Amino acid sequence: MLPYPQCNYTNITTTTPVAVSSRGGVVLHAITFNKPVATGTVTIYDNPTATSTQVIGTITVPASPMPVTLFYDVNCGQGLYIVEGVVAQDITVSWS
Repeated sequence: MLPYPQCNYTNITTTTPVAVSSRGGVVLHAITFNKPVATGTVTIYDNPTATSTQVIGTITVPASPMPVTLFYDVNCGQGLYIVEGVVAQDITVSWS
């Protein structure tokens, strides 16, 4: 059995962009959509701000959303920044 990392978490419920970590060397473990909203988007940056082209990914929620966890387990060399689109959703970012 593999050990799970000791993760921090950040819960995001507004469209205000969030600097989850402004330092490099963090690991994005997972993003959980607790209350997804149809066609909502979330953009994940490997940077302390959204002014970078270092996009880890952009997630678009399907038309018939259900709660889901997406696993990444990627190193963020510059920081970790999350931007929700024009629709607020309840998401939890797990990181270490």
